[in-house]
Amino acid sequence: MADRVIVVYPPDAAGGRRVRVDGTILGRARDLRALTEYLRRAGLDGIGDLDVVRSTLIEWRGGAPENWNPA
Repeated sequence: MADRVIVVYPPDAAGGRRVRVDGTILGRARDLRALTEYLRRAGLDGIGDLDVVRSTLIEWRGGAPENWNPA
C-alpha cells in the first residue's frame, strides 16, 4: 500500500465520501466498510476496516475516518 496514493474526500450532502486511488475516482463510500471494499477492489488485498482507520497512507480530507456526515 506504500506506493499507492489514496485520498478520501469530505462527506457530500448525502453523506458519501469520494474515494480516489492513484488519480482514479473509485466511487463514493457511505461508511468505512464500503471504503474498505473499494480499496480491496483496487488491489489492496487483505486490508480490513482497522487497517484503513490506522493507515497513515490515506489522506483524509474534511474529516477523520469516523466522519461520514456532511458538515
